[in-house]
Amino acid sequence: MGVAERYFRIQEELRNLRPDDPPVLIAVSKFQPLEKIKEAAEGGVIHFGENRIQEGLEKFAQWIRLEPNPLTLHHIGPVQSGTLRKLFSGYSYAHGVGTEGAIAELAARAQKEKKRIRFFLQANLTGENAKHGFAKRDLISILEKRETFSNPYCSLEGMMTMGPSDGDPVRTREVFRELRTIRENYYPAGKLSMGMSGDYRIALEEGSDFVRIGSAIFGERN
Repeated sequence: MGVAERYFRIQEELRNLRPDDPPVLIAVSKFQPLEKIKEAAEGGVIHFGENRIQEGLEKFAQWIRLEPNPLTLHHIGPVQSGTLRKLFSGYSYAHGVGTEGAIAELAARAQKEKKRIRFFLQANLTGENAKHGFAKRDLISILEKRETFSNPYCSLEGMMTMGPSDGDPVRTREVFRELRTIRENYYPAGKLSMGMSGDYRIALEEGSDFVRIGSAIFGERN
């Protein structure tokens, strides 16, 4: 089965599971060879996710040069202040904004570049030190003052989180449900970016609007 075929099979599953409001399916192409990306793009896949800004710009250069760009590129790794300026060279979304400094710089850079970027606040709701993002209390604080960093070019799309590293389904559901509750209480208009190859069905049940899937689409990396 080809890459595009796997993508659209999963997309159809998502639509069947939630026909009234299916999520955006992002094909996570990080570390994947250009041949597989071309296969996916030529097969009709539009949304791709990369976690290294420069690597993504290089791999998608042939599409970024087109006007308009037929693909939508999502940055799904942690956004670092020192390199986020490069996002404006080809990315439409940043899913891993996890510090106040990065928020401020992203908004200022968007205004300066006059290029649109949509971003998600990354929440660390598992308490794992290895995970990037805001703790619950800090996330709520940011949401309560979100108007202060909005401008015509930089908009808060919503919130992103990941389940526990051990993949425990019970704890995964708890984490996804917690972010959904935060959304309901503090930013009802916001979108949720949750779910990867191993837990996307749980994420869908808990209201995710963007699902990030790599291995189930591209296969395991060599």
